[in-house]
Amino acid sequence: MITVQFTVRPGQGDASGFDLGDMAVTGDLGTADSASHVPDQGMMIYLSVVQLLDSLGDFLRGNARVLSFTGADTSFSLVVRRTKEGLSVACKDGVIARTTVPELASAVLRATEDLGPALPPEDPVASDWEAALAAFRPLVPSSKG
Repeated sequence: MITVQFTVRPGQGDASGFDLGDMAVTGDLGTADSASHVPDQGMMIYLSVVQLLDSLGDFLRGNARVLSFTGADTSFSLVVRRTKEGLSVACKDGVIARTTVPELASAVLRATEDLGPALPPEDPVASDWEAALAAFRPLVPSSKG
C-alpha cells in the first residue's frame, strides 16, 4: 500500500502556483516527507506536482527502469524503480514502498485532486496544472476524465 499527500503551507495569502508546500509519501516500509527538515525541504508545491505528473506519467507509459524526481526549488527527491513484482519507491533513506503501477498512479491522482483546484484560472501555473492532470488521468482506469 502507498499513500501520497500534497499540502500547501498556511499563511501565504491567496492561492498561487508558486506557493510553498510539502509532499509526503508513505508506504509499508517507511515515509518520505518534505516537512520539518533542516535545511527546509519545502517546495513550490503546484509546480512540483505538475513536474511529478509529467515525469511519472512518461515513466509509467514508457520503458525506463528508473525515475528520479526532485521537487521544484527543493532537495526533496524520490526514486521509482521497476521491479519484477511491480515498482519500488525510495527516498534518500531507502525503499519506502513496494507497489503496483495502478496503485501508485491512483495514489498520486487522488493527492493531486485533493490539493486542487485551488488555483485561480488566471494563475500562470493553472493551465500547466490542468494539462498535466488531463494527461495523467488515463493512467488510472477508474478515474473520471
